[in-house]
Amino acid sequence: MVTGASAGIGAATARRLAGEGFSVVVGARRLDRLRAVADPIGARALPLDVCDTESVEAFCAEVPECHLLVNNAGGALGRDPVAEADEEQWRWMYDANVLGVVRTTRALLSKLVASGDGHIVVIGSIAALEPYEGGAGYNAAKFGARAVTTVLRQELLGQPVRVTEIDPGMVDTEFSLVRFGGDEDQVAAVYAGMQPLTADDIADCVAWVATRPSHVNIDRLVVLPRDQASATKVHRRR
Repeated sequence: MVTGASAGIGAATARRLAGEGFSVVVGARRLDRLRAVADPIGARALPLDVCDTESVEAFCAEVPECHLLVNNAGGALGRDPVAEADEEQWRWMYDANVLGVVRTTRALLSKLVASGDGHIVVIGSIAALEPYEGGAGYNAAKFGARAVTTVLRQELLGQPVRVTEIDPGMVDTEFSLVRFGGDEDQVAAVYAGMQPLTADDIADCVAWVATRPSHVNIDRLVVLPRDQASATKVHRRR
């Protein structure tokens, strides 16, 4: 099961896992775009809003068994300083990035355990490791998601379920377009003069951790483009 699979990392992950032989179920709010991802790879597409508990429970009720859950849905809104924080944006980021992980994991956990070889992958961010100016709302949300993932790993110790956190750096997807409210000039500035990662790069990481032997748990994987050394240190060519 892959959440937030209508575009970007989620869509690329669904395609890659299908190519690895997984039977894939994808969920997202934009059902038309979700079907465009699902149909060519033979995946099952179901509507899913991770910010809505009823939607999550209805989605998970349609999944009879689950071996792999990829918690990908989430995102960032804005780059305002704390002094100008938009509470609604912060609330959405926490709801999607933290509670979204909690809702889907809680709803599928018994099935993951029952599978005898379950795996939970959470797509985090370098923002969960290194705060930066203008990113406090997203930093707080991803720090929260990281805390949930770490505690989950501890709580499931001894159970047949692996837990992995993948923290990408700069990835060229719709992420920045959403964050900046569709401002393409701001998006272009983010990636100007450097080569970011692609959604396929992260999908490759998901497939790799998911196909390790069942006794091997990749606890945390930080993935940056060569041109990025930290959340704020990026090499840009003229």
